[in-house]
Amino acid sequence: MKLTYLTLFPNIIEGYFTDSILKRAIDNKFIELDFINPRDYTNNKHGKVDKPMVGGGAGMLMTPQPLFDAIDAIKKTSPNAYVIVATPVGKAFVQTDAKRLATKEHIVFVSGRYEGIDERFIEHRADELFSIGDFILTGGELASMVMSDAIARNVEGVLGNSESLSVESFEASSLEAPSFTKPNIYSEIGVPSELLKGNHGKISDLKNAMARCKTKYFRPDMHKQL
Repeated sequence: MKLTYLTLFPNIIEGYFTDSILKRAIDNKFIELDFINPRDYTNNKHGKVDKPMVGGGAGMLMTPQPLFDAIDAIKKTSPNAYVIVATPVGKAFVQTDAKRLATKEHIVFVSGRYEGIDERFIEHRADELFSIGDFILTGGELASMVMSDAIARNVEGVLGNSESLSVESFEASSLEAPSFTKPNIYSEIGVPSELLKGNHGKISDLKNAMARCKTKYFRPDMHKQL
């Protein structure tokens, strides 16, 4: 999978991929990264990418021309590139989206700045809009990183043990069951005794029950769907 970031601040994103699982995924060529700065596509001598809003309003808006031209250039060599824009008006990004988008061959994340992006670009070039929560960030880079992390770990080969995906939170409309490590007793606090008996059937039943209890307590909205 190729991930392209159309952003005024590529350094914010690039550093995230220099360690851990995602670095190994890049080294092993499961993921390819590309960074494009809209300033490289401006048609004005000063390299400006923002202008005042038509009709007035506080702040500046990213102009459509550099974004249109950048995406059109990408599409010439990668016609199936899927364009995602992080915006407060988008649908909530959830795990099912991460799994679905992990099958794409090329995703382009467009990060807005200032007061956002000219609506004409969003309407005519974006394939999908997402929000990562009901709050405002200073730019779309963090949201793009959150989404690309969730997507990338669902790409085949990125995680060493693909079975770990099947037991994570949200995979069965519930949260993941509580987990414990050795020692079995720490500071006089033990773990559920059934986990120590080696009966995998009963352990599985216990984990499912604990997952349901955890979901009911922390996410009653999800528990209603079980």
